[in-house]
Amino acid sequence: MEGKRESFAGWASYHLLKWSVVSPALHTYFRIKIQGAEKVPQSGGLIAVSNHASYFDPPILSNCVGRPVAFMAKEELFKIPVLKQGIKLYGAYPVKRSTGDRAALRAAIAAIESGWVAAVFLQGTRSADAQITAPKLGAAWIAAKTQVPLLPVSLWGTEKIISQGSSFPQPVALTVRIGDVIAPPPSTKKEDLQAVTDQCASVINSLHALGR
Repeated sequence: MEGKRESFAGWASYHLLKWSVVSPALHTYFRIKIQGAEKVPQSGGLIAVSNHASYFDPPILSNCVGRPVAFMAKEELFKIPVLKQGIKLYGAYPVKRSTGDRAALRAAIAAIESGWVAAVFLQGTRSADAQITAPKLGAAWIAAKTQVPLLPVSLWGTEKIISQGSSFPQPVALTVRIGDVIAPPPSTKKEDLQAVTDQCASVINSLHALGR
């Protein structure tokens, strides 16, 4: 069916980009270390939630989860011709950061229903220290609607990839830690969404505090 993310062309493009560019770069240039990969469910719906400190986080998160991942990206990136094609091949869909973009939330649900993992940066925007201090409820809302679990992921070291005054990626050592899956909220009531969101943020911050 047209638009289904599990189409042969979509999956082939995703894996071609992953194994020819992203994975070699992460393991050679960034010397990435992945802990907890065995905790990723290999089938069924899933929402990966993580902290966010770098424009490089989406391909890093996608590569380390080990399953095709669809992620939200700010709509401004889709106005840059070359970048637009690259991030679309790697599973991105646009989101308006200034509003509660229900279209993006529906796109995440559609991705899950099509066999992809939906990735959500819990704070929505990048934070300079990679900490989650003001998590948004979007991931929990998606989980409540689909009744699929959330997978907490900590990205450590990505805030150092681009140093101040430089636009070239630095070969910093990166560590990705994956936690145990967290059950979805029982409903879309705000208190249920908040409780699960706070749990995800706490786990990710705790994993991040372990350092390299």
